[in-house]
Amino acid sequence: MVQDNAIVVKSKAFAIKIIRLYQFIQSEKKEFTISKQLLRSGTSIGANVKEGIRGYSKKDFRFKLGIALKEASETEYWLELLFETEYITENQFQSILKDCIEIIKILTAILNSCKDQDS
Repeated sequence: MVQDNAIVVKSKAFAIKIIRLYQFIQSEKKEFTISKQLLRSGTSIGANVKEGIRGYSKKDFRFKLGIALKEASETEYWLELLFETEYITENQFQSILKDCIEIIKILTAILNSCKDQDS
């Protein structure tokens, strides 16, 4: 079942954290540009994972999870910028960065496993 899939659960929970962080940055820090980029990439991860799992083929699955991995890497970049420009604290940064890196590792492992199966 899709709801029991670890990457689906983790990417959705991550999207919720990103939405909450976005709301905080907009309301408390009055930053609107980078936070919007963070919102887009951070919520896109789970959407692409879900699409990939429900995909029509293995190729579609790999393609969508590849996009999810790229979005996760982009999210990591926006988080770094927000931290280095002092819009988020070190605690906020470390907490959400840990989740982002975990998602990157899981997606990388899944995609590597797909490559191994093709060989």
